[in-house]
Amino acid sequence: MTTKAWLLLILLSVLWGGSFFFIELTLQDLRPLTVVLGRVVLAAIALTTFAYFQGHQMPTSAKLWREFLVMGALNNLIPFSLISWGQLHIDSSLAAILNATTPVFGVVLAHFLTADEQLSVNRLLGVICGFFGVAVLVGTEVLSGLQLKGLGQFAVLLAAFSYACAGIYGRRFRQLPATVAAAGMVSGTAIMMAPLTLFLERPWTANPDWASMSALLALGLFSTAIAYLLYFHILAIAGATNLLLVTFLIPLSALLLGVFALGESLEWNAFAGMALIFVGLVAIDGRLFTRFKF
Repeated sequence: MTTKAWLLLILLSVLWGGSFFFIELTLQDLRPLTVVLGRVVLAAIALTTFAYFQGHQMPTSAKLWREFLVMGALNNLIPFSLISWGQLHIDSSLAAILNATTPVFGVVLAHFLTADEQLSVNRLLGVICGFFGVAVLVGTEVLSGLQLKGLGQFAVLLAAFSYACAGIYGRRFRQLPATVAAAGMVSGTAIMMAPLTLFLERPWTANPDWASMSALLALGLFSTAIAYLLYFHILAIAGATNLLLVTFLIPLSALLLGVFALGESLEWNAFAGMALIFVGLVAIDGRLFTRFKF
């Protein structure tokens, strides 16, 4: 990759790693679904405005908007809600580590749901190693009974699985301009989130302070809208394989923010689990094995 691509990849990892930090701050005063609604509404406004400035028109096809709704559910509504709820019970840095399992779920789903991404030996080893890492992370919680912390961990794992499903489903948007696809997706999410949040959480009763509102603004504009633009730009200039490297960097960004800004601390099994998941991701990526192949 070029130096520019690496710098953009690092920036993307900071923005996405920072999302766990911002969620932690917003949850001080806002409930989980309210956080998600605010996040996607801000992102939808920003991305739709940017799409129009680029000269794009939002599509009017009912079929395409149905697909935006499905993609919005898989890539935003379900995982954003699960992660926000999960972070009520686990630290942001642990949530980021668990979220790094997305490619592990992705290669398994791709094997069964696509014809061109079958499991190779190194990918299978990576999946096994990744699931061992998850077992190390959540095993102690399960053995002591499924408490709220354990449920929080499983919520983030389900979010990672939903992201993986979105990666498969999102292939159908390849012909659309990236900005239009991103704007349609988050707009569809906002449409679905609004009645759900208004009915379940009554967000107008909240009384957030300036710190929570600033964190929500950063979450919507930086960690969602700008992050999606960076994501699609890196995909175009560096390819999907290189983009996978962001998965290694996100937990590191979130860990640094969690430890130094929020005062979080991780137990030994979190570091052991993270190491196993990272080894699994290296195997799934495959480039290191190819480089040292004799």
